[in-house]
Parts: sequence; C-alpha cells; structure tokens
Amino acid sequence: MSKPITRVFDLLANNLDFPKEEFISGKIKGAWKKYSTQQFCELTDQLSAGLTTLGIGKGSRVAVMSANRPEWNICDYAIMQLGAYQIPLYPTLGENDIRFIIENAEITLVFVSDEILYHKIKAVAKLLERPLQVYTFESVAGAENWEELIQLGRNTPIDLEPYRNAVTEDDILTIIYTSGTTGTPKGVMLTHRNLVENIKNSAVIFPPKVKVALSFLPLSHIFERMIAYLYVYSNVSIYYAESMDTIVADIQAVRPNSFSTVPRLLEKVYDKILEKGKALTGIKRALFFWSLALAEKYDQQNGIWYRLKLWIARKLVFKKWQEALGGRLVVMASGGAALNPRLNRIFWAAGMPVFEGYGLTETSPVITVNHFDATMFGTVGTPIHGVEIKIAEDGEILTRGHHIMKGYYLRPDLTTESIDGDGWFHTGDIGEILPGNFLKITDRKKEIFKTAGGKYVAPQLLENKYKESPLIEQIMVLGENRKFPAALIVPTFPALRTWCEKKEITYTTNEEMICHPQVLDKFERSIAQLGVDFGKWEQVKRFALLPKEFSIEGGELTPKLSFKRKIILEKNAATIEKIYKDAENYKV
Repeated sequence: MSKPITRVFDLLANNLDFPKEEFISGKIKGAWKKYSTQQFCELTDQLSAGLTTLGIGKGSRVAVMSANRPEWNICDYAIMQLGAYQIPLYPTLGENDIRFIIENAEITLVFVSDEILYHKIKAVAKLLERPLQVYTFESVAGAENWEELIQLGRNTPIDLEPYRNAVTEDDILTIIYTSGTTGTPKGVMLTHRNLVENIKNSAVIFPPKVKVALSFLPLSHIFERMIAYLYVYSNVSIYYAESMDTIVADIQAVRPNSFSTVPRLLEKVYDKILEKGKALTGIKRALFFWSLALAEKYDQQNGIWYRLKLWIARKLVFKKWQEALGGRLVVMASGGAALNPRLNRIFWAAGMPVFEGYGLTETSPVITVNHFDATMFGTVGTPIHGVEIKIAEDGEILTRGHHIMKGYYLRPDLTTESIDGDGWFHTGDIGEILPGNFLKITDRKKEIFKTAGGKYVAPQLLENKYKESPLIEQIMVLGENRKFPAALIVPTFPALRTWCEKKEITYTTNEEMICHPQVLDKFERSIAQLGVDFGKWEQVKRFALLPKEFSIEGGELTPKLSFKRKIILEKNAATIEKIYKDAENYKV
C-alpha cells in the first residue's frame, strides 16, 4: 500500500495508484455490470456529495438493504467517508426486526435494491414516528432512485476532504445488529480501527497469486464484508454471484482464485462430486475411490511416497474437481460454522485448500484463522497478529486486542457483561488451546446456535412464540450446524383430542395421533403461521411430534423446568436424524 491506511475508505485512494478495468463487478439479472477503479471511486464521491445535500454527515445513520452487488459497496464507502454510520439490513429480516433497528439506530435514510424490498421498507416506514427516506438501486415506480443522488452530487461539486479529515480511526464505521440471548437485536459498534487492523492482519490468508475472487455470502454479515475490504486491500478483483442458484455458472464464468464460504456449501459440492463418483464403473470408479481414501489421510507432513500417490490422484481425479470450481482456485476461506475435519483434508488433498477461521461480529470478526504457514485440521487456527486468546476457568474462550468492538449501541449494561475490566471479551464459546497456539472449539456456552449457513438463531424467542398455539405444550428448537432450524414438539394432548373431535377424527392413542396426516397438517400450518414475523433463516422448517412430555423425572428438565437441551438432543438423536434425512432435498 502506497499510503497509510487508518480508515477503511483509505483503501480507495490506494487502489487509484494501481487501477483496474474490472475493480468490482456484479451479475444482475443475468448480465455482468463491471466498474473500473476510476468509475467506482468517482461514483462513490458523487454519491457522498449527493448525500451531503440531504444533511448526511458525521454521525448520521444510513442503512443498506440489498443482496450483494457493486452498488452496496459504493454506498458503503460513500457513507463512511462522510463519517456517517452504515447499518446493514439483511434482505430477509422480518418487519418487526427492521422496525426495531431503524428506530433504535435512528436511521434516516435507507438504500434498497429492488421493488420487493422497497415495499417491505415502505410498509415499516408507515409505522415510524420520524420520516424515513428510501432510495432504490433498480428502477421502481414511484420510488426515488439512487441515480438521483449521484446526479445531485455531480451538479453540486463539493470538497470531501474536510469530511474525510474529520473521521478518525476510533470513530464508528458501522453498527451491525445481531440477535441477543432473548432474540432482541443488539447493535454492535465497530470502528474504523477495528476493521483496518482486522484487514491488515487477516491478509495472511491470501498469497500473491490471488487476483480474482467470487463473492456470494451476504455483505450484511461482517465476515463477508471484511473479506470484501480485504480483497480491496490485497488488490483482488471482486465479482458478485447473481444468487446462490447461479453459483456453479458464475464460478465457471469468473474462474476465481478465491472465495469465502460456509461449510454447508462445501458439503453440497462434495456430495455432488461423490454422486458422480458412484455413477462411475470399472477402473474409473476404482481410481475415484482410491483417490478419495488417499485424500482422507492427507496431512501437510505426509512423506514422499504419499505425495507421489497424491500427485497421481490429482492428475487423474482431482484435476476434474478443480475444473468444476473454475480450475484456478488457490484458497477458500470458511467461517460461520464448524467444518468437518475429514472434508477439510479431502479439499486440501484435491489441491483446493480451505482456511477455517473463527470470530464473531463483536470481534470485527477474525480472532483466529488457519493459513499456509500454520494449519491444523480440526482447529480454527491461531490468533491473528495483535489478538490474544485465553481459556477461562469454566472453559469459555476469552479474547482481547484491536478487534474488540467499541460496545453495544445504547446498551452499556450488555457491553459490561461481555467485556470485563481487563478488556477480555467473553465469546460464549467453549474451547481449548492446543500446542502451537491453535484454538479448538468444543462447545457453545450459550443456547443460541448457528445454522450451517452461519446464521444465529435464538431458540427461546422462537419457542415462546410457537407456544402461543394451544396445541403446543412444549417445543425445543434445534439446528446447530444444520442447514435449517427444526423442532421437537410435545402436543397439548387434551387440546388435540378436542380438536380431533371437532374434525370428526377418531382419537386412539397419543402415539398414533402424532402420526395422523390431518394432525401433522394442522401443526405444519400452525408453525408456518406463527413463524411469519421471523427471518427466513430462523423459521422452523421441519419438526417431529413426540408422544410424551419432557419432565424432571425423565431427566429432560431442570428443577426450574428449563430444558436440559443436551440431554433432549441425545435422547432424541434418532428422531432428529430422521427429520433431516427426510428433508435432504429441502431447498433452503
């Protein structure tokens, strides 16, 4: 970097020193829209100028609600170089959460991508006490378009340097809302320094050969957002996939050197490869499974004989795997959930290394990461430079350093709970530190869990809502490292008997009634209706009805009648596996 970087927007000035024709590109409605470095920076400045005419300046709050596309980044940089706070909104957020965030963060302006999100925001805006300006990226009838602000900026020449100069490294860059233990979103305040230091010290994962990257994880999440900044820092061209459904075609078009992912996607890639392998016959089938068995034993310390066999496997089998992912992959970064070590070994053996890391929104996000100079399968790597980790007496992972958030917005009480007097942030995860300072995650201290897609789910909030149904006596939501939330439900059997009588359904036994098609249909409709206000990733997609209540005597409840979740999961393991096996073809 030719100039010092202390604020995230300093990245743009540095990139102007080595401009590219394809700086950031996005595939929108089947066509690639590409921005050169010069175009991107000019539009960013013009949008900043346009925003100043609306009174946006240091401390203002502006939200962006959109799927990944270059306009997201342009807005992000345009907002931050004015000293305003950028608040990302997931496009899948429920209206209740949208309203809470807009009111809590005192957002005055929102950028949305399309007509669907425009109407979603406008419906919320009607319920607000203060006015909310909404601008769209795409042309929407009756809506103000972001091009109007850009044109306004072109017609209103303004010196942006005073705005930039007024922003310090300790100023807030963004407020990102995450679910708390009760499900109420908490605003995580991250500073420019938080992100700049995380970018600089996470750059170890990208060797110089990485020049082109594909992005498809949501920029609304701090993981992909930081990765996008890291690409810019590392002089890597970014291409946004059109959607999760077009990833295969987009990978073939872009042929990336890198992309960030979640374990669930890697599992899907592997499953498809395995299906093709099973369809082979004769010597090709034998070679495929010989190579797969070899890959499962991969280790960076393997000897010469192993490496010779691996060279053969890569030439005859794994080369086709590489071609399926564009043929130019150098590295993949995986986060959001635990990656199966066996799967990690297989991808490494196939010549497509996966770097697994660990972090939270509150830690900007990277705490630890594996990389070419230090990798241990089954761990989330070693701390990045400037970051400390230690294990508390109860096994909780604590961390301290430049990556720790400024705090929770308007919640000093929660900030004090999370960051102790010595500056250690309490992650809520349980782990151990292995030789070489590698961190291994072993459990979750809190009941909030992450799906395989990296989404946080607060089960108690969902459970309380679903129990509004008179037919539901007990419900436990689960889904740690699964692709969607599911639930174990104990019906209120007296109420179910009454409902059956009204529907002229002969009631036999509890065991038989929980399998009755009409009963299952009734619960499906109730679950769908009660979950409508939650984000799509939170909603229970599948469930199993149980014939017997959870009890203290049965070991499922504490004396205070709280769930012993681990016990319930163990006792119902076969039922849970059946839920997900039956839903293998369910599209999330």
